[in-house]
Amino acid sequence: MNHTQEIEKEVIKVTKCFLDEVEALKKENVQLKKQLVTVIQSIKELAHMQGQLSSSMDNSVKIILDNEMILSSRMDNMKYELLDPDHDYRFFRPHFEAQEETIRKIVEERKSLARFGDGEFSIMSHKERWKFQRADDILSRRLLEVLHSDIPELIVAIADNYGSLESYPDECANGIRCYMTEETRKAHCKFLDQERIYADAYFTRFYVMYRDNMTDASRIRLERLKSMWEHRHIITVEGALTRLGVGNDLFDNAASLRRIIAPATSSFDKYEECFVAALKYAEPDTLFLLAIGPSSGVLAYDLTLKGYQALDVGHIDLEYEWYRAGQGVRVSIPGRYNNEVEGGEQVAPLSADDPYFEQILVSFDNRDDSQEKNLK
Repeated sequence: MNHTQEIEKEVIKVTKCFLDEVEALKKENVQLKKQLVTVIQSIKELAHMQGQLSSSMDNSVKIILDNEMILSSRMDNMKYELLDPDHDYRFFRPHFEAQEETIRKIVEERKSLARFGDGEFSIMSHKERWKFQRADDILSRRLLEVLHSDIPELIVAIADNYGSLESYPDECANGIRCYMTEETRKAHCKFLDQERIYADAYFTRFYVMYRDNMTDASRIRLERLKSMWEHRHIITVEGALTRLGVGNDLFDNAASLRRIIAPATSSFDKYEECFVAALKYAEPDTLFLLAIGPSSGVLAYDLTLKGYQALDVGHIDLEYEWYRAGQGVRVSIPGRYNNEVEGGEQVAPLSADDPYFEQILVSFDNRDDSQEKNLK
């Protein structure tokens, strides 16, 4: 099979997920059309009986039927438009390895991980999008450096938003569809390598992102994730209000846990300080868990170059809290900064004797009211 045939095969595979849904919509549309015709006919008969079928009503009926015909024809023609070779970005789908393989590499081969999602792509595109990290030209260049790096010790992960969304619940799938506009696909196609095999960045989003989240599948995914730090000496580099594992048992299977605290927002402002501190406190077997927004991937890359294993774990603690809540959706967690729910910036304080404070090695939080500044 030549390269052209491989591309054609991949295109057909990707577009099939669209076409299956289109066929279902067409069937639904046929039923709606029958109902619409029946209603319109009833209106016309009633109006005729009363001698009141005005020209404006007649025109409204015509517009409805014309719109229905346009919708139907667009559905019928969609498969041909999608296969237009002039629009490769529309059906560009990166190659992904299985999530189990990603975790195996992290546990057995001690590979590091940098994850790229919508926030990272926005920064690389010089767009101000996320409130927890303002756009920054240096960060943009560093993210591109990491995304295009090929050091064998680092796994590069991107969110699997490009093809079928059937494994995601409707709310998540619809959010992805709204995000993956024509402009977004063009941008991603420019940044990504069609020959590279990526990890799926959603593997740390083990709960809310999956349609089967109310089954035992969530627990199985969680247990795989926890194996990454089992019996390891952890140093987290986290935002001031992230509070990884505080008040839960997510990291109870680790050998130890210490913390470096970055600013709650725009952590890249203190990137160099966090990097220097990480090197200062690291021991040869230290595992770094990183949760400082888009800066995490850059820090994972730099620590890997220094010989350490570092994992960008993102919102893994919030996912665990949502899993514990058991509602299958994102909910407010009073003791956590949460940029994904309304009011998530309001975070309840911790008690002064919380073990969290004893675990902090150094804090670079720049808030005036920071509890982390009042360490013993």
